[in-house]
Amino acid sequence: MNSYFIGIATLLLSGFLVMPFKKDVKFILLSALTFVGAVFCSIPAIKVLLSGETLSSQFYFNPLFETVRFSIDPLSAFFILVISIMSTIGVIYSKGYLKPYIEAQKSVNSHLVFLTMLISSMLLVVSAQNALAFLICWELMSLSSFFLVIFDSQKKETIKAGVKYLVFMHFSVLFIILAFVLCAINSGNLDFATFKAIFENNHQLANTVFALAFIGFGTKAGFVPFHNWLPDAHPAAPSHVSAVMSGVMIKTGIYGILRILSLVGAPTKTVAYCILIISVVTALYGLLYAISQHDIKRLLAYSSIENIGIIGISIGVGMLGLAYNNPLVMSLGFCGCVLHILNHSIFKELLFLTAGGVYLKTHTRDIELLGGLIKNMPKSALLFLIGAVSICGLPPFNGFVSEFLIYFGMLNGLLINDFFALLGLLFALAGLALVGSFAILCFTKAFSVIFLGEKRSEFANKVQDDVDKSMLLPMSFLACLTLLIGLFPQFAYKFALLPTSAIVGSSVEINPEILSLMQIISLCAFCFVLFVLILAFVKFKTSNKVQIHDTWGCGYNKPTSRMQYSATSYANPLLSVLRPLFKKVLDLEKPRHLFPKSAHFSMHLDDIEEAYFIDPLVKFDEWFLSKFEKIQSGNMQNYIKYGLIFLVVIIIGSLIIG
Repeated sequence: MNSYFIGIATLLLSGFLVMPFKKDVKFILLSALTFVGAVFCSIPAIKVLLSGETLSSQFYFNPLFETVRFSIDPLSAFFILVISIMSTIGVIYSKGYLKPYIEAQKSVNSHLVFLTMLISSMLLVVSAQNALAFLICWELMSLSSFFLVIFDSQKKETIKAGVKYLVFMHFSVLFIILAFVLCAINSGNLDFATFKAIFENNHQLANTVFALAFIGFGTKAGFVPFHNWLPDAHPAAPSHVSAVMSGVMIKTGIYGILRILSLVGAPTKTVAYCILIISVVTALYGLLYAISQHDIKRLLAYSSIENIGIIGISIGVGMLGLAYNNPLVMSLGFCGCVLHILNHSIFKELLFLTAGGVYLKTHTRDIELLGGLIKNMPKSALLFLIGAVSICGLPPFNGFVSEFLIYFGMLNGLLINDFFALLGLLFALAGLALVGSFAILCFTKAFSVIFLGEKRSEFANKVQDDVDKSMLLPMSFLACLTLLIGLFPQFAYKFALLPTSAIVGSSVEINPEILSLMQIISLCAFCFVLFVLILAFVKFKTSNKVQIHDTWGCGYNKPTSRMQYSATSYANPLLSVLRPLFKKVLDLEKPRHLFPKSAHFSMHLDDIEEAYFIDPLVKFDEWFLSKFEKIQSGNMQNYIKYGLIFLVVIIIGSLIIG
């Protein structure tokens, strides 16, 4: 564990250490220190995943904290590796992304401090085994990410997104505190190890604690209906921060759910069905709103909600396996969960980083204003395409592997001799199948409108070249990871077994049937890649014989952007069928004469939760608080009077209670 704390200290201090250096040296040194810190943290995590043992360290601070224990079991070790690798990639990428800000003489010192603070706090969260220490690390993570979100603080919408994020995070922590308070009252201790014993014969307490924890941690993860912060915070933050938040930070919410599940033991069937239903709704809700978005980062943010829903479905399947005492369904569900956490962190970070490159070159996130970027940004286009294919769950990339395990778990669950299990799993199967088809629609829209066809505006016309190598290298590394996991799924499956064992509290052995299926998938993936390489080789050899002509333009000499599908028209056939699920906001300037000088029409879809619940609540709050504006008179005598009235009320209240 010593190397682990050395690594965290290195990460925590690296942001401060690079402050005095010049801009070029600053980022090189920060990347080096982050890499060193990540390596030190990964060493004990790899040791745990290879051996299966648990490493622990204890510290005594004072009677309030009692003995604070930090430990790395296989579940913590898995999250430590994901956080270390993905965060380091984000830091390396930040050098190229923040270059324009530095050239504009904007200081990034505080941004780098909060970035490394976020990484170190996430590592502490997944290893803390004391409730109070966990909450302190959790708050440190929330506050550091808040300051990262409001990096472009001169923009009003950025501040609004940051404040909303902070409000939701404090809403979530209230439920986490309540869950820990119930545990501490019944166990008489703040250590997680003492919590497990109190749930063995008290199922009502276990259900209550799990429900409170799910609301708290589910808000951080982005489960519906606690997701509303996520589509605003991700677009507001710089792209490398969005990548770390979506790829890694929201997974700490999943970690919290899995950690509580490992403490409460086998759930009741009712709880398992509730998780399954909420997760299916989350996946469908997130993807439907992703399809409707024109802001590329907002689209990716809603897609993160969809993937959190998929992870939740796998947790629900695993919980049903536990509830019905079916080891195969349990292992498939939780192995799929572990692998999808890993896979989503890879392909979602890749997509956010490529989207950041597009924004850096075009200075717009509106995909309706782009088009044709593949001609000037071919490498970024290819990397985005790899991420898009991966997130759609298509072979031979990593998304297919985890979703295959989840599907296989649900299909095996259909053999459970119970009507409600059959009904629930059929609902989940249908939901996940819909999610898969909608994901293809969503990302074919995103890729084609951004990179293919003709350029639609000056934003796209001004792009001359691709992004810097400092941005392409980390993105290429992520793309390679997506392919490697897709080509070697049998090793990914074995890798997921130890974290799964930590979740269920017992050893999960390799299933020969599943391993055989993974090997068949690997063989098919290699054959597919070989076929593509042969086609590419043939095309390269015959490229000098191919004659290139303009696309036939229906009588027009030259195709224009007005002849192409827009993002709205591409998605409209589906969205028009689902009108009740959206609130349309129209911006219309009607033509006033026969030959009008101007006319304008645009439409966007508001999140129905925000439109019908969040916004009315905020407006009521503003109205209510406005009634107290007269109290703020600026008169010192009035303030003294308020203080005296407060003291009198307190004294009278204490006398009555006494």
